[in-house]
Amino acid sequence: MHSKQQSVAQLFYRSLYNNTHGLLKQRMRELVPVKQALLRDVRKRYGSKEVCKVTVDQAIGGMRNVFALFYDASLLDAKTGITMRDYNIPELQEYLQKGENGHEPLPEALFWLLCTGDFPSEQEFADVQQEWKQRGQLDSQTQHFILSLPKTAHPMTMLSQTLLYLQKDSLFQQVYDQGKVSKPQYWEYFYEDAMNLLAKIPRVAALIYRHKYKNGEIISADESLDWAGNYAHMLGYKKFEVRECLRGYLSIHADHEGGNVSAHTTHLVGSALADPYLSYSAGVNGLAGPLHGLANQEVLKWLLEMRDELGENISNEKIQDYVLTTIREGKVIPGYGHAVLRYTDPRFIHQKDFAARHIKDDPLVDLVRQCYHVIPPVLKTIGKIQNPWPNVDAHSGVLLYHYGMREFQYYTVVFAVSRALGCMANLIWSRAFGLPIERPGSITMRWIEEKFGENQNLK
Repeated sequence: MHSKQQSVAQLFYRSLYNNTHGLLKQRMRELVPVKQALLRDVRKRYGSKEVCKVTVDQAIGGMRNVFALFYDASLLDAKTGITMRDYNIPELQEYLQKGENGHEPLPEALFWLLCTGDFPSEQEFADVQQEWKQRGQLDSQTQHFILSLPKTAHPMTMLSQTLLYLQKDSLFQQVYDQGKVSKPQYWEYFYEDAMNLLAKIPRVAALIYRHKYKNGEIISADESLDWAGNYAHMLGYKKFEVRECLRGYLSIHADHEGGNVSAHTTHLVGSALADPYLSYSAGVNGLAGPLHGLANQEVLKWLLEMRDELGENISNEKIQDYVLTTIREGKVIPGYGHAVLRYTDPRFIHQKDFAARHIKDDPLVDLVRQCYHVIPPVLKTIGKIQNPWPNVDAHSGVLLYHYGMREFQYYTVVFAVSRALGCMANLIWSRAFGLPIERPGSITMRWIEEKFGENQNLK
């Protein structure tokens, strides 16, 4: 261990319980013992209750509808969609509006909610915002690291590598290696790492964008802006409505219960006591998979191909025919349907309403709105499709495209900046609850045959 790292860790350790800075951490210190007691009570009363039965099909088919994870910050319901600390998307929009006279929820306020279950006061919101500004500075070595990455690399690869590079600054890793931290203190160091990661990730992501797509022409931060607004500014987007778009985008994508690939991967790796940098780098790698984070790009490509083939002012009948042709070719309609949801995704409605307020005379946005009315009735006629309604991806990529972000590969990086909010809140609470390493059992084909085969009673 380098002496510099030791001094940083020791200084933090000494000040840990005397620290008056940080209203969020003070609030969590009050909440942690209360929530720990609640969890103990829940386990005492319901620990032996059966949550669900698991079929062989579910075990083989990706564990769909197997409820086997404890993830307290958010819940996904088939009818109502995502709730974060029991508040749905319209409620988040109503209660988390702060600053610049906008309508969109702000991520600083959402993170307070994810961590505490309460909406922040103006002072509490401002305190988180100020903390992130102070923690968010990137030193020259980190900037050099990002600007040295090959421009041919995928932007998600750049983000994952930069998170791994920042891992050298993990306070949890430093004190754990020194043997100076006990299990009840784990969450405090995870908190510090999580706050530092969240403070830095918009700047990291913006630097990657400018490096890869804008000839390395870096835009300095504007400290007068909020977390999401500053991200838009550093990307190079100056208009108020673009900042509003990103505020909403980063808030409504922040968490989506614990079973999705990015959240589950982060939680899984963190359960081995890998620090937040290592854990979220793994989550980012999962998010980069085509079946998880690329859906909004697929929607946008499909809409652009439809427009190229059918021209402008497409009739409802032509859209219907195009949908049926896509399905006959063995393809899915991107942006429609969901593994859990059985109604229109409230996040889609949120973005549709944003577009109605801010965007006029955009043929592609109008096409999204038209498809919303035309496609579900067509899909309803196909028996195998359980959910014909649009999900959030049916609109999110089109908004980014409208505001000039045409670099499709980067869309998932924006998603990753958002999802960090939920993943970090969960990591902190996982350590506060003292959750064990995740280690589900697995089965083989022979096990299945021996368990359920015709000759099982003869064994």
